[in-house]
Amino acid sequence: MEAVRQAEANLTVYVHPSNAADVRRAVSRQLSTLLFTYEDRFDGVLLAHEVEVESDKAKIMDGLVPYFGVPVHASMLLFSPQPGMILEGKVEMLGKGSIHAIVLGVFSAAIISDDISETFRFKRRRDGGKFVSKSDKGHEIRKGSMIRFSVKRVDTEMNCHITGSLVPPHTGSMLWLSVHDAEYASEINSGKRKSRDISMKTEHDVQNHTAVNNEDAVMNSERPRKHRKRNDAAI
Repeated sequence: MEAVRQAEANLTVYVHPSNAADVRRAVSRQLSTLLFTYEDRFDGVLLAHEVEVESDKAKIMDGLVPYFGVPVHASMLLFSPQPGMILEGKVEMLGKGSIHAIVLGVFSAAIISDDISETFRFKRRRDGGKFVSKSDKGHEIRKGSMIRFSVKRVDTEMNCHITGSLVPPHTGSMLWLSVHDAEYASEINSGKRKSRDISMKTEHDVQNHTAVNNEDAVMNSERPRKHRKRNDAAI
């Protein structure tokens, strides 16, 4: 999934003196408070991270409480959806006017009626109904279906709430596309798609992630680049 990317950055994490006995743990806990929330400095949502303390020396800040800045190098997995990207999600709810899906087990996406291809028609049923293609009755979207859709808008203030569309080509039910869409089938056969593994890992992280207190620490960082290139800018 192209919205999931890796990035690296040099960060300075300011740690409270009470955590001096285990700096590495304090740094990890501080970064963990940012998991699954949108951060402007990262231009995305932090899904996972690995940190390496780069020096055993730290700069002590002036002030009543002498925080000390620990230089670290962070490798991060980020979710950064942008308009025009293709995402995959699981349908959680649908009706005649909209389809609602979950991406990576965490992020909500909505596709309203104007953004559902006219080739689909809605059939109401006792179980809530389904969308069926007019050209191929085997192309169905119902609750529980995995779908491919295009990103129209991303609301970062709502933690990456996504507005999507099923109008562009190569979108719809992933099950149907895997057989009838040559481009999508080629992606699968070439082994380029890793979204299922990432989705499973992310859902596992969410289930095991618990709230962590800030421990009176603050973090300042350099905005990471979008590619795996080391950022050596001064902080």
